[in-house]
Amino acid sequence: MSAARTEGGRWLGGYVIAYLVFLYLPVLLIPLFSFNNSIQAAFPLQGFTLEWYATLYGNPALSGALLNSLVIGVVAAAGATLCGITVSYMDLYGRSPLAATISAIARLPILIPGVIVGISLLILVNLIGLGPSRIAIVLGHILVALPTTVVIMRSRFAAIPKTIREAALDLGASDWTTFRRVMLPLSLPAIVSAFMLAFLISFDEFIVVFFLAGTEPTLPLYIWSQLRFPRSLPTVMALGTAILAASFIIAGTAELLRHRGLTAKPS
Repeated sequence: MSAARTEGGRWLGGYVIAYLVFLYLPVLLIPLFSFNNSIQAAFPLQGFTLEWYATLYGNPALSGALLNSLVIGVVAAAGATLCGITVSYMDLYGRSPLAATISAIARLPILIPGVIVGISLLILVNLIGLGPSRIAIVLGHILVALPTTVVIMRSRFAAIPKTIREAALDLGASDWTTFRRVMLPLSLPAIVSAFMLAFLISFDEFIVVFFLAGTEPTLPLYIWSQLRFPRSLPTVMALGTAILAASFIIAGTAELLRHRGLTAKPS
């Protein structure tokens, strides 16, 4: 019995290792080749260089795309987080079938293919007269990031003992005061986590931007446009490495905050 269990553990361990290699090896090749002194992403490596990182500075097109991504990301993350807080709180404490329905609908975009979302939003913004623009991208990114913020905030609100809210109401606080003075402070780590993940989703989003971008592309769209030029590949990999590092830091910090928000004991 123990031998069979040991054999099964070995197979499971081998599967996990193979899965991790398949998933992360292509990602790890990007930083590796970004330091390679060659415009070709191929082995053997030609030598170590920081030249490709130096080319990232002083590039007006890159700076403009980065600024667009940062502005759109912050605005979209703020909107998605605000909507996520409202929808999840009303779902748990609104005691209304409509609130539960809205919460379920808010989580649906994660199941819809990105191409369908992009086409649908393009049709919508053209119908209402916005057309491809920054505002259209922000609205699209709020839609894409909303499921994440709803899931995070709903988990946090559900983790807060209901007796805390009931005690505030019994002491004479209104629903709005209880929400503002009690529930939001207790949920602050989750709010920051939801904002950071929503920003990351917006910053990295490509498909929606592809359909909704006007004359001001975001960073993912700029990267895609540069892939047509072989000599730009090393610079793209250097930029991808920087984005990858920033994404890991933001995602890791957001996860730590979310975990803290779920496990912290209210005082």
